[in-house]
This record gives sequence, C-alpha cells and structure tokens, in this order.
Amino acid sequence: MSVERQRTQQAHAKPEGGSRYSEVHSYEQLREERPRTSRRGLGVLVLLVLIAAVGLGALGVLKRKHSASNLKTYTDAMAAPTVELQQPVMQSTAQEIVLPGNMQAYTLAPIYARTTGYVKAWYHDIGSRVSKGELLAVIETPELDQQLMQARADLATAQSNAALAKTTSDRFGDLIGKNAVSQQDTDNAKSQYDARVTQVNSAEANVKRLEELQSFEKITAPFDGVVTARNIDTGQLISSTGSTTTAGAGTITGNKEIFDISANQVLRVFVNVPQINSPDAKSGVIATLTLPQYPGRSFPGRLVRTSDAVDPASRTLLAEVDVENKTGELLPGSYTEVHLHVSHAAPALIVPANALLLEQDGMRIATVDANHHVHLVRVTPGRDFGTTVEVLSGLQPGQAIVGNPSDSLSEGEEVRVVNPNASKPPMMAENKR
Repeated sequence: MSVERQRTQQAHAKPEGGSRYSEVHSYEQLREERPRTSRRGLGVLVLLVLIAAVGLGALGVLKRKHSASNLKTYTDAMAAPTVELQQPVMQSTAQEIVLPGNMQAYTLAPIYARTTGYVKAWYHDIGSRVSKGELLAVIETPELDQQLMQARADLATAQSNAALAKTTSDRFGDLIGKNAVSQQDTDNAKSQYDARVTQVNSAEANVKRLEELQSFEKITAPFDGVVTARNIDTGQLISSTGSTTTAGAGTITGNKEIFDISANQVLRVFVNVPQINSPDAKSGVIATLTLPQYPGRSFPGRLVRTSDAVDPASRTLLAEVDVENKTGELLPGSYTEVHLHVSHAAPALIVPANALLLEQDGMRIATVDANHHVHLVRVTPGRDFGTTVEVLSGLQPGQAIVGNPSDSLSEGEEVRVVNPNASKPPMMAENKR
C-alpha cells in the first residue's frame, strides 16, 4: 500500500477514545499535503509546454530563414535577363559572290502638268509604248486662252503707241534743225518713243510666256519608252499651283505627276559590293543576273560604273550593272541576284540578321563570356542575304553570340543563358554561292 493511501486511511479512521479536535487536525494536515503535490505536477507540465513552444518557434524561424534564402537566390537568378546563344557559321566563299539588287529603268520621267485646265482627252494607258514627241493627253485651258488674247491685244496697243511716238519723235527731230521747237520738247518726244518701245517689248514677252503655257495643253512623251502610270481621266481638273482641292468636275491635283514614262530597253541594277571585294568591281566586268520568275535562266550584264567611294556605314561600294532588255522580259522594280566573279575567296562568318545591334558608332553584336557577362563587340558587316548577314571583322570564329538581343542590354550586364550548349562551335560550311 502506498504512503498516500495510508495517510488517507489514517485521516478517515476514528481513533478509539479520540476527540473532535483530533479529527479536525488530521483534515487540515491532509489539505496542506494535497496542494503541494498538485503544484509540483503542474509546474512540470508547464515547463514541458514551454519547451515544446520554444522548439516549435525555433523550427518555424529556421524554416522561414531557409525559405527567404531560397527566395533571394531564385529572385537574383530570375532578375538577370534571359538570353539564347547562337553560333555563327563559318563559310568559305567561292570564286563568285552573289549580291542582291533591284532593277530600275534606265530613264524614268514623271510627267507633271504645267498649266491649269480640264483634261479633254488622253491617248495612252499603262503599258503603252510611246515614241518621243507622241501626244499623250490634251488639257483645255479656257482662262489661259482668254489671257493670251488679252496679251496680244495689249501688244497691238503698245505697238500702235510706239509707232505714234516714233512719228512724233521724227517730226521734232526735223523741226529742231529749223529752230521751230525747243530742245526740251525734242528730248521729251525721244524719251516718249523709247518708253513706248519698252512697253512693246514687255507685251511681246508676256505674249510669248502665255503661248508657252498654252503649248503645255498638249502633253507629249519626252523620250521613247513605256507608260507605267496614268493618274488623270477625262474631265478632271488639273492644277499646276501645288494645291489639292475637290471640285464639281473632279479632283484638282496640283504638283502631282499625271504620267510616268520609263525607258526599258536597258535596265540599271545597283548593287553594294563588300569592301573586301571592291578591287574586283571594275568597269567592264561581266556579271550574270538570275531572277526567281525565270528559274534556270541567266541574263548577261556588264558593270559600267562605281561610286569610287566606300560607304562608311555599310563598308560597301555602290556599283551599277546594266543589262540589255530588248525583248522586254525584264521588268523594272524586279528583284535580282547579281553574280560577280572575284579573284580570291575570303572566309566570312554568317550571323542572323536579328543579332545585329545598330549603334551610333556602327554595328555591334552581343557576346557572353564564361561568367555570363555581356560584351558588345563592334563588327563590320558584309553582304546582306536578308535573314543572315556576313560579318567581315570584329567577331572571332567559335565565339557564341546572343540571338535577337534586346536593345536594353548593356556592356558587362549579367545574363542567364538558357541554352549553354549553343556555345560549342559548329563545323565549317561551304558557301555554294
């Protein structure tokens, strides 16, 4: 039997011959012993709860610190711009370079109206072949016709006044020898005649001016060629004042061509020869032209002139190639590829066109080092193939570049590479062209 139970039994047992005082004393003693035991157990329980709470709090703090560290690491990694690396392709060019070009008419003339009036008739539409001096259209100018009639009448009046002034001057010249008139009157008559002659000259010039304007009523072809545009119609009001308004009979078109005529017997093709191949661009060099609408065919041309200066922006030499077009198969404005033979093959790096950054001091390409830092390298572009561009200098073979870089990239900026395997250089390719 435990001590606690013995004490409880002793407290409840009635001693023989005991008094009321003994019972009370035992009850008080039992009350003092019970709270002492309960307080000890409660303290142990509170201590265990506190220890558990402190442990849980410390564990939560450690978790939050770990999460914050991971979040900071993730945020720092994602804050860097994402870039995709590409590898330039080394191509060894053949003994022939292919340059893109646009065909142009050897002579192109926009025809403007030099007088104001209504279109009476037009005689040639687009595609018509015309000869030099052939009539294209007629413009009615009723106001100009009336002005010319008035100018001719003014000329006749001036001529009559001049004839009368001449007669008077001659009479005074005869009378001055007989002392019949004064010298002053003779001088006045002479001056009056000179003024009338000046008025006649002015009236004649005005008549000639209006006759020239009236001659512009007939619009003629300035050379042999083809009509490539017609911007007038019968009844339309044409103005040479440079204004454009709306009238009841049509649109008043000012300072706008009414016909376009081009001479297509010979076509010009302008190409930009890279600086490295500029020594081969000499007058008289034979070139071959190919067009997409004529697969398998080629057209001979000849390099006739160059600008004799390299463009500092593109580092290319502007050259003109002329091609015969007697059959009219070749159309102005067509895209063509000009094949020129070169003396020496020059290897070059081919990069995507969207990898180039246009800066104030020239073209640049963004590269990434081993520490994922950006470096903007200045390069010299060569031939432009549309989607790709030739790089002549500034970029080393095997050096990875950033594809389609953002304009906000700056020198030394840290980036995040999404395809690190792209930094491996590919094998050299052969340029079939």
